[in-house]
Order: sequence, then C-alpha cells, then structure tokens
Amino acid sequence: MLQQRAWAALAMSLIGTFGMAGMGGDIRRGVYVLAVVVAIAAGALWLAVTAMKRARRIGSSRPRGAIFAAVLGVIEIGIGAMALAGCAMFWPQLTRYSSCESGAGTIASQHACYRQLQHSVNGVIGVLRR
Repeated sequence: MLQQRAWAALAMSLIGTFGMAGMGGDIRRGVYVLAVVVAIAAGALWLAVTAMKRARRIGSSRPRGAIFAAVLGVIEIGIGAMALAGCAMFWPQLTRYSSCESGAGTIASQHACYRQLQHSVNGVIGVLRR
C-alpha cells in the first residue's frame, strides 16, 4: 500500500513536470496549466510525505521513489508559485504582448512586440523599486 502511494506521488510529480514543460505560448492557457501543475504537485507532495510517515510509524523502510517525488513536488510548487505571482504582477503587460504577438506576421514585428513588453515590464519594475 505504501509503495503504491509513493509510485502515485512520483507519477503525479512527473505529470506536473511535463505540464510545466508543455505550457506553450498562450499566456491565458499557461496560467491555468500552472495552477493545475501546482495543485498536482501539492497532491504528490502530500502522498509522498504521508507514505514516508506511515512507513516510519510501522517501522518499515521508506518506499522507493517517495523522496524523489517529494523533492520534485516542492520544486514544482516553488517554480509554479513564482510563475503565477509573476503572471499576476505583469498580467496587463503579458496579455498585451500575447495579443501583439498573435498579430505579428514578420520577425521584425515580433521583435517590436518583445521590445514593447520589455519596456512596459521595466516600467512596472521601476515603479516597484520606488
């Protein structure tokens, strides 16, 4: 039972990792993917920690993969939370960039969208520094 719990935690952590890697370019969809990844990682962390606690309580060895699942879950929660905070902080700039990028037909216009994003994000960061 404990080993199955650890394997489930590891599978959930790996699903979260692939979810983060495959977010793609759509900002709005990426926020939802990040939120789901953080929820999956939290579930994986809970499964791994409870499997290790139960194994220690009954005097059994720690289930294989539980530590890796827990570490991966913590990393995914940290990265996902920082990315969600960044999206929340720069949401207007990111949506403007996404709209600009979808209408850009040439490399030069894509660079112009990127420069516009840089300029607007730097403006927000400058306000935050004050």
